[in-house]
Amino acid sequence: MAALDSQKLSSTEETEVQQWITTSERLKSSPSDTSILDKLNSHLTSRTTLLGTKPSKADVAIYESLAPAVKSWTPEQRTGEKGHPHILRHLDFVQNSGIFDLSVSDADKIKLDPEEILYVKPPTDAKAEKERLKKEKAAAAAAAAGGATATVADRTKAAAETVKEAAVEAKDKAAAAVGAAGADKPKKEKKEKAPKPQKAPAAPKALSPNQIEIRVGHILKAIKHPEADSLFVSTIAIGDPAGYEDTVEYEGQVCRTICSGLNGVVPLEEMQNRRVVIVANLKPVKMRGIKSSGMVLCASPRLKEGEVDDHKGPFELLAPPLDAKVGERLTFQGYDGEPEGILNPKKKIWETLSPGFSTTENLEVVFNGSLVKEVGKEDVGKLVSASGGVCTVQSLKDAPVR
Repeated sequence: MAALDSQKLSSTEETEVQQWITTSERLKSSPSDTSILDKLNSHLTSRTTLLGTKPSKADVAIYESLAPAVKSWTPEQRTGEKGHPHILRHLDFVQNSGIFDLSVSDADKIKLDPEEILYVKPPTDAKAEKERLKKEKAAAAAAAAGGATATVADRTKAAAETVKEAAVEAKDKAAAAVGAAGADKPKKEKKEKAPKPQKAPAAPKALSPNQIEIRVGHILKAIKHPEADSLFVSTIAIGDPAGYEDTVEYEGQVCRTICSGLNGVVPLEEMQNRRVVIVANLKPVKMRGIKSSGMVLCASPRLKEGEVDDHKGPFELLAPPLDAKVGERLTFQGYDGEPEGILNPKKKIWETLSPGFSTTENLEVVFNGSLVKEVGKEDVGKLVSASGGVCTVQSLKDAPVR
């Protein structure tokens, strides 16, 4: 393990190692969770180690979590049609390779029978399949075109001639009519046109805090940023559809990676497996090499006049309403408006509206229109779910939210 601890990994590889270590901890408590096992088996289909070919401490963590359970797997669980043969191969490599320096005794090793393979996926001849599809396509095209080409061409030519003749006839009639009218009527004197009045410029449209897309998120895991002491890197589900840009799949859920400057002011354990409030339509930005696609909202004490923000906190994460589901949109009462899509940084919509985000004496999260003249009214609206549940903080009163 000493060699693994000292090896050089890129920031991306380090993040992936931390993700697999978190997965190993989940497997330790739920070693038969098929959703995690299926994903792990699929990941290892074309890889020797979790990082591909490079060994890491993540391989050891997965081995230590799964080995006790895998020893008692049935042949069907190992190599059956719905089994996990790639996990089995990976664990056998870890327990026998000197790279990992595990020194597992023969009595404690997972026993494998190389002859016991219950299911082999039938191979597909890719070349033959491609050739067959090509021939079918060519035959269909020939059948559709056969015998019809000449007829279509003749009809098209005839129609074009008819249209051309009709156009010439219409042109001649129009010319004759104009000539006759010109001979009978006297010419009118041209009147000078009065200049058109200039239109007044449109009044700028008032902003609304509901242009900021705020959603309920669920942090599945959070780690320290490998390249920045002040940042956490969180994997957060916020209800995005599968395939949405800048998302990853983690433990069967579509998630975003979001960096937050809370390392040192919020304990890492408070960032694990909890519901939070997310700004979802900020433009993604790279933070020390890792792309961040959102913002975790929290409250901090209001600065006194002349006081400098030293970012020492305390900071409190916003708590969504208990009835709100992950991914549900939250809105400010009393304000219209819909999310802008991805906010244009040049328009500075977030920077203009965020000074109005705060907490009240009742620890509720609100937007105070009196602090942002661009919204055109001074209403105080609570941040609520569709059913009216209110977002709150634990103890910070009259505190800015950012």
